Amino acid sequence: MKAFGFLSFGHYAFGGQRGPNAQDIAKLHLDLAQAADEIGVNNASLRVHHFVPQASAPMPLLGAIAGSTSHIEVGTGVIDMRYENPLYLAEEAASLY
Repeated sequence: MKAFGFLSFGHYAFGGQRGPNAQDIAKLHLDLAQAADEIGVNNASLRVHHFVPQASAPMPLLGAIAGSTSHIEVGTGVIDMRYENPLYLAEEAASLY
């Protein structure tokens, strides 16, 4: 198998429940990526979830994943460009590598 990875779809709360906070979600994703790296997974991708309290900006988390794993390539799954400045996004993404 040449490439095998995971895409995070996010974490949601239903019916007025409070979902996990951003710190908990970041720790969960970082732990998941480190465990995936240990078993040979080589890609971690995160979706952008603007306007939600958990994991709204993926670039800092992707940087932490890239810095704490040996074989994981990082990326984003879906970016809704209606909410992005293309030049700022390109600069953020370029800073990961």
